[in-house]
Amino acid sequence: MIAIIDYGAGNIKSLQFALSKLNMESCLTTDPEKIKDSKAIILPGVGAFKDAIASLNQLGLSEVLKKEAAKGKPLIGICLGMQLFYERSFEDGKWEGLGLVKGNVRRIPDSVKVPHIGWNNISAHTNSPLLKNINNGAYVYFVHSYAVNKYQNNTLIASTEYGGSIPAIVQQDNIVGMQFHPEKSGAVGLQLLQNLKEMIS
Repeated sequence: MIAIIDYGAGNIKSLQFALSKLNMESCLTTDPEKIKDSKAIILPGVGAFKDAIASLNQLGLSEVLKKEAAKGKPLIGICLGMQLFYERSFEDGKWEGLGLVKGNVRRIPDSVKVPHIGWNNISAHTNSPLLKNINNGAYVYFVHSYAVNKYQNNTLIASTEYGGSIPAIVQQDNIVGMQFHPEKSGAVGLQLLQNLKEMIS
């Protein structure tokens, strides 16, 4: 069972539908026991960083996520969920994240249209199993105004260009982040979720 964290900041229905197409059983939950019993955790997210981290803290889930990640359980972040893995965000102030991965989150440069909404291609930086059967330059669907801008190079799996280079897929051991929405990215997104399934099993 995959635990999808239901903390009021996720595009959850389309994510569950995509997982079900791949026979990936999931449940929406904020129950620490269900999260602990899961084989993997997905942290989705749409909205403001400060509201999302406040919600996780209020529900007591920040520490749960940190402990489960420390045990080696697969932890997958989508869009804002990925950004929450980092140390801090400068979205409307300065906010501390989960600190699972080193780096900061900042606004996309105003040299391009913000928010970034639509299809953009991704470029591979490694031979990661996460990119199995994914063509270099494949298009995926983004919706965001902020992105990771300081990070460790060895965590970068794929990037996209939008006002500069933006990390699109990152991985640090059992922690995986996708800045785009795989559940809205058609066949490419389903293949990425299939690759995650193989990583989890």
